[in-house]
Amino acid sequence: PGYGFLGEERGFIEGSDKTHRFIVDPIDGTTNFIHAIPHFGISIALEREGRLVAGVVYNPISDEMFWAEVGKGAYRNDYRLKVAGRKQLSDCILATGIPWQGIPGHGQFFKELHSFTQKVAGIRRFGAASLDLCWVAAGRFDGYWERNLKIWDLAAGVVILREAGGIASEIDGGDFTQTGNIIAGNQYVLAAMQKQLKVANSK
Repeated sequence: PGYGFLGEERGFIEGSDKTHRFIVDPIDGTTNFIHAIPHFGISIALEREGRLVAGVVYNPISDEMFWAEVGKGAYRNDYRLKVAGRKQLSDCILATGIPWQGIPGHGQFFKELHSFTQKVAGIRRFGAASLDLCWVAAGRFDGYWERNLKIWDLAAGVVILREAGGIASEIDGGDFTQTGNIIAGNQYVLAAMQKQLKVANSK
């Protein structure tokens, strides 16, 4: 259709249609893929006039297709998705990502991790941001936070999460599509996580 492309492998490719672009990560969870860990996905989002309007994340190992379009709900294959309804952090399992070598923020991450481990039922690090967001949408995880992502890591997952009734915000109040710092959950968990992150980063 002449849409542009923005992706991890080739950067931005302008199309004849300036109002639309696909945001693509051909393998989200590359390290998992290389090590034969069966948790990675193909992530594709559609952006219209700067607004994320559709997303698909596919895990070929589990054969789970997470997909959503704004105003039409979110699905795992044919099953309608809805975020979990938990309200207390003590009942919640959160997901996150650990900064790898060459990425800043290790000290900050471990402060945040330490703060959360005293408040939640568990924390998981699975290594694929798009699937982490989809798992929040599916109610498997209750919340998620991570810093220093790229837009192709989170674009499709954010659409799916929002259409499942979840909220995605920038950790520090900016624009997560620019900073790559994202926090997600239902309204109650998101608020509790934001409060806990402020506590962690005030020390």
